[in-house]
Amino acid sequence: MKDMEISLEDYLMFVDRALDGMIGIVEEMGDDLANSRPNLKEANSPYAILFHCIGVCHYWVGTLVAGRHTDRDRPAEFIATGSVADLKKLVSALKIQMRTDLNSVAADHTLAIMPNPDYTPLPGYAQWTQGAVLIHLHEELAQHHGQMELTRDILLRSGF
Repeated sequence: MKDMEISLEDYLMFVDRALDGMIGIVEEMGDDLANSRPNLKEANSPYAILFHCIGVCHYWVGTLVAGRHTDRDRPAEFIATGSVADLKKLVSALKIQMRTDLNSVAADHTLAIMPNPDYTPLPGYAQWTQGAVLIHLHEELAQHHGQMELTRDILLRSGF
């Protein structure tokens, strides 16, 4: 297979689309419902899911690709609560930061820092490149966007 290239603008268009879709969900729900959890074992609130995605982006792009120090408390992401307005500010700031972090990305280059083995979706995969991290990040955002859609639907149908 030949080397494939996509532009940073193309990539960020799809990242932004996932983040904007998730913001739309919490906006539609409002603060109370966005912070509610479905009555399912270990279910997360829409707020917590998006808060987790912000942490995912900062870790995988900021730390691993750009080499920027991030203070991530992954377990706390899943119990996070707050206002939709504050979450929107965090996503807006994230979008700006990601553009800075990815300014000199090269898909075939190695990472600034290797991933924490506990977070690695491919255990034992030692060939992480910047491009692989970007694909993984989009995979995570797409999965969590779908999770938020289902969570919203369950909460709305449960009469919250």
